[in-house]
Amino acid sequence: MAISPKMNHLILYLAAIIILLVSLSTSDSNSDLVSELLNLQSQSEAGVIHLNDQLVSRFLTSTKTPRPYSILIFFDAHQLHNKPELHLQELRNEFSLVASSFIANNVDNPSSRGKLFFCYLEFKESQSSFALFAVNSLPHIRLVGPDAKSLKDDSVQMEQGDFARMAESMADFVQSRTKLTVGPIHHPPLLSKKQIGLILVVILIWIPFMAKKIFAGETLLHDRKIWLLGSVFVYFFSVSGAMHNIIRKMPMFLADRNDPNKLVFFYQGSGMQLGAEGFAVGFLYTIVGLLLALMTHGLVRVKSVSIQRWVMIVSLLISFWAVNKVIYLDNWKTGYGVHGFWPSSWN
Repeated sequence: MAISPKMNHLILYLAAIIILLVSLSTSDSNSDLVSELLNLQSQSEAGVIHLNDQLVSRFLTSTKTPRPYSILIFFDAHQLHNKPELHLQELRNEFSLVASSFIANNVDNPSSRGKLFFCYLEFKESQSSFALFAVNSLPHIRLVGPDAKSLKDDSVQMEQGDFARMAESMADFVQSRTKLTVGPIHHPPLLSKKQIGLILVVILIWIPFMAKKIFAGETLLHDRKIWLLGSVFVYFFSVSGAMHNIIRKMPMFLADRNDPNKLVFFYQGSGMQLGAEGFAVGFLYTIVGLLLALMTHGLVRVKSVSIQRWVMIVSLLISFWAVNKVIYLDNWKTGYGVHGFWPSSWN
C-alpha cells in the first residue's frame, strides 16, 4: 500500500521534532552538568573540586561523549604526605595555584571557565576511581578530555619530568592539551604587609647600632675569612646551576616511577637537571677551583721544591679525576662525548 505524500511530510515533520527534542534534552543535560560543576567550584577552596566515586560517575563515566568540559585531576593520598620525597603537599598547593589563576584570568570569559575544571581525588575515599584510572604511584595528574570514554586509556597523564617547574609546568600542560589559556600564575607574596612592616621597624632600630660597628671596623665585612668563604660560595653557586634550580624550581630528587620507595638523584636526559645532580657537579668543580687556587697562591710560598712537586702532582691527579667524573656524567645524560685529537700538523 503506497504512502500518500501528506503522510510522508507528516512522518518527516514528526522525526524532525523528535530529533530537536532529543537535541534540546542533551543540551539541557550538558548545561546542567556545567552549572553543577561551576557551583561545586565556587564552594571549593581555590576552585579545586573534591571528587569522589559518586561524582566521578556523575561527571565522567555516566555522561555521553563528547562532554562540554575537560577535567584535570590531581590524585592525592593523605597517608603519603609524611614522605617529603614525593612533594605531594607542595604539588597540591601548586595545583591549587594554577586553578585559582585560571579562574581569576578568565573571570570575564565564562565560556572558557565552563570548559575546564580542576579537581582532586583522595585515595582512601575513592579507591574505585583510582582503579578506573589505573593509578598505582604518586604524584599523578591526569587530564580527562571531552572525548575520553575510557578513563584509563583515553585520558592524558602528565609526565614526571613535567613537574619540574611546578605551577608553570602544569599550566603549560593544560594549555598544550586543551588549547585553553590559563594566563599568568598569581603567586602569593612572600611576605604579608604586617611582616614587611615588622621588618622595617626592626631595620630602623638596628641601623644606629650597625652604623657604630661599621665606623669602628668591627663587622663581619672587615674579616678576610668571610670574604674568602663568600667567594668560594659564589663560585660553587655559579658552577652548580643553583640559579637554574631556583628559577625553574627544580626538585632535589624524584621518586622512581617503577619503585616509589627509591629516589632518583640523577635524571638521564638533556632536558632536565635535578638539584642534587647540580650540587654534585658543583662540588667537583669547586674541588678543582680550590686546588688551582692552592697551587697558584699557596704552593708558591713553600720553599721546599719536593713538597711543591708532590702537592702539584696530587692536585693534578685529583683535578683529573673530578673533571673525568663531570665528563662521564655529561656523556651519560646527553650521549655527547669529549674526544682528543692530534693537531693535523703532527701527522
